[in-house]
Amino acid sequence: MKLLATISAGLMLLTAPALWSQEQPRPAPAPAVSGPVSDAVISDAVINDENDHMLTPPPVSGQSYPTAPTAEERSNYLRGGLAFTTAYTDNAVGPVNGLPVSDVSYSVAPMAALDETTSRLHLVMTYAPGFTFYQRESSLNEEDQNASISFQYRLSRHVTISARDGFQKSSNVFNQPDLGSAVDVSGGAQEPNLSVIPPIADRLSNSGNVGIAYQFATNSMVGASGTFTNLHYPNQSEVPGLFDSESQGGVAFYSLRVAKRHYLGATYQYQRLLSFPEAGTNETQTHALLLFYTVYPTQRLSISFFGGPQRADAGLQFPATACTAPCATPGSQSWNPAAGVSLSWQGHMTSLALSYAHLISNGGGLIGAVQMDSGAALIRQQLSRTLSASVAAGYAQNDLLTAPLMSSNGHTVSGTATLQRQLGQHFNLQLGYTRLHQDYSTIAVLATTPDTNREFVSVSYQFSKGLGR
Repeated sequence: MKLLATISAGLMLLTAPALWSQEQPRPAPAPAVSGPVSDAVISDAVINDENDHMLTPPPVSGQSYPTAPTAEERSNYLRGGLAFTTAYTDNAVGPVNGLPVSDVSYSVAPMAALDETTSRLHLVMTYAPGFTFYQRESSLNEEDQNASISFQYRLSRHVTISARDGFQKSSNVFNQPDLGSAVDVSGGAQEPNLSVIPPIADRLSNSGNVGIAYQFATNSMVGASGTFTNLHYPNQSEVPGLFDSESQGGVAFYSLRVAKRHYLGATYQYQRLLSFPEAGTNETQTHALLLFYTVYPTQRLSISFFGGPQRADAGLQFPATACTAPCATPGSQSWNPAAGVSLSWQGHMTSLALSYAHLISNGGGLIGAVQMDSGAALIRQQLSRTLSASVAAGYAQNDLLTAPLMSSNGHTVSGTATLQRQLGQHFNLQLGYTRLHQDYSTIAVLATTPDTNREFVSVSYQFSKGLGR
């Protein structure tokens, strides 16, 4: 954590916001690819009109925290644009003769987004393809795909359904529509592991969540949700030591409002975590019973805690053609504590999101499921009418659950700082820096070149059309 503090302190000397700037006098927030808005934001108007309406607390909502200051918020718009980005990366292709290879890339990225709000529905859709060309290593030229959709719909006064899905195809994890949001901050207790980042390598990732919440009494709510994630490396030779993975999970919860802005509750969680090494399939199933508490001191500030026991059953399955009976290694069972804390605040010109969690998660490309300690922080600041900034930092320690695999344990520390200026009504300029350090001594693709530094400059053109407020 000392290393994280050092990096965060250095990054605070810089600042930065989202790639897609905002029209005056009310700029628009970053695209929804970086995470959908929370129930706390969607329900503000409902709270004002219906004082009995309960929120879905962050530990069970499945949503990411909003990261735009209230001065940047806007809904009901259709937006499009085009961005040109050039970046210098000192670890573009991993090690060659024991040394990292640097390169300069050029990216062109069109973008379209729709945000629509009605009395019952909030829908956000974003699509941002892209094309990236490399100055030296032309074989790395790529086509990117970024798409997301999230919605929340009130079936009745006290029944709400929500869903989100995000897909990314890229060979560079940094090629995102929102370059300033390298860290996704959430208060949830069931999060995908995105902390293992290889150098440039083809990857496909997809994650989604669907849930329903029913407020059956003035101060009581029940709900359920399901989640899934998929990570696939089409060319395994590009990522020696990393593997495809997927996960499925479910949550059922009960929430009690003990005072106007205080929520207590309990949740049961199930996860099925899979990874696919060459020898077989690593499967881990977890069961957790967690208690949570959330307080909303104001409509724009939330603080959450959760904790409880989590059981894990792990084992390695072999294909029938590769072994004689039995075709599985002895499984392992363990009980582990799970806990977390998070905070989200949206001021008029500043927004802040913080989170820390200790829980079992998918390996994010490692050979099996992990006991993960993760922390994330993101701050955005509107410095003036045309100047804004953000800083994001993240830390993750991944410890493999299965003893024979623990040599793959390691950690990741990352930080991104950007500064953005609006040039006229439609053009924006963004400068940014990303620092990534990974310590995985037995992962071949990461061990010899653990550090990545990336500086980028982006110029974008954007137009938007209001759909009514």
